[in-house]
Amino acid sequence: MNILVLNCGSSSVKYKLIEIKANQTLAEGGVEKIGLPGAFIKEKFSDGTKKVTDLEVNDHTGAIKSILNALTDPTTGCIKSFDEIDAVGHRVVHGGERFSQSVLINDEVKAIIKECYAIAPLHNPVNMMGIEAIEQVLPNVPQVAVFDTAFHQTMPPKAYMYALPEKFYVEDHVRRYGFHGTSHRFVSRRVCEMLDTTPAGKKIITCHVGNGGSITAVLDGKSIDTSMGMTPVEGLMMGTRVGDIDPGALLFLMDKHHYDAYEMNQIINKKSGLSGVTGISSDMREIGQAIDEGNKKARLALDMYEYRILKYVGAYAAAMNGVDIIAFTGGVGENQAETREVVCRNLEYLGVKIDPELNQETRLGKEGVISTPDSRVKVVVVMTDEEYMIARDTEAILEGRQPE
Repeated sequence: MNILVLNCGSSSVKYKLIEIKANQTLAEGGVEKIGLPGAFIKEKFSDGTKKVTDLEVNDHTGAIKSILNALTDPTTGCIKSFDEIDAVGHRVVHGGERFSQSVLINDEVKAIIKECYAIAPLHNPVNMMGIEAIEQVLPNVPQVAVFDTAFHQTMPPKAYMYALPEKFYVEDHVRRYGFHGTSHRFVSRRVCEMLDTTPAGKKIITCHVGNGGSITAVLDGKSIDTSMGMTPVEGLMMGTRVGDIDPGALLFLMDKHHYDAYEMNQIINKKSGLSGVTGISSDMREIGQAIDEGNKKARLALDMYEYRILKYVGAYAAAMNGVDIIAFTGGVGENQAETREVVCRNLEYLGVKIDPELNQETRLGKEGVISTPDSRVKVVVVMTDEEYMIARDTEAILEGRQPE
């Protein structure tokens, strides 16, 4: 069964074609700069080779047509015709409170995704563009929506409610939803496979840290709390997102500088985090180089970034009355040994001990246990694979099974 996984952003569409029965990626890549000068498609083939081609593409329908044409190219394509695509799985950021698992897309599902536009204005509209584009190009192919928020629907009210007047929850649906759910779900299951155990009875903290980042407390295989909130801004310090901040500080700045909602949204989403504190970049490689050159702002930014991770891990250990497994994933979690070491060094009170050599070796596509044999908590680096999870959910729904 060939499943095309799509992740639509505001000016991009990422894709991966997976033969799910064999767990084989046939092709992957993405279209960038949709509707902008210099648009292109980048392709990565099953043999590891890559190709970049300039495009003129005005919308997501055009981008998806370009992807399908690339997949069926007589010279470099991996399939002969569109008929070899059995289903399409879409990453959809926000499902509100209506979806606790992935679903087959129909008119009712599309209507609910649109209802969530108000609480996910940057994400759900472009996710819907991808769904509607497939309807135009491949009208008979079933589509499945896999929601970032679904995994976190098991959180109890004490975790997801904000201390606001109740009417804002009842009328406006203001609450914690959480994101990166597909990654946290995959990682919490994958780490148990690696340790030859089951999620049942386990207290797991999954740290998805990178340019975007969130941490989740997983108890008995279910999310009971997560760091992102109603939007992806809350929680950890990120590449360009501010993370946790006193709302009163934002009101103060809006009043003093006469910022409107759009301007403040740009500040907290696009101009803050590592980029805002360093004044240099949101890229950890550039920040690391700046630290080596003695840049104090870069050093401060990394210290803040790591401190936020540490605080959430500690909080979730308290929430679960302990922790059995800590899993690191994401761009920083998988590759930055120094950040893992800093966080774990301050968790010795929980019985966390990491092996310095294993920690240094585990990077660049390698996963494994980095804790010592006598560590009371297993610390593991896991390579997340949201696309595979989306494909697995799509396969299950088409076969009439409940997604795992």
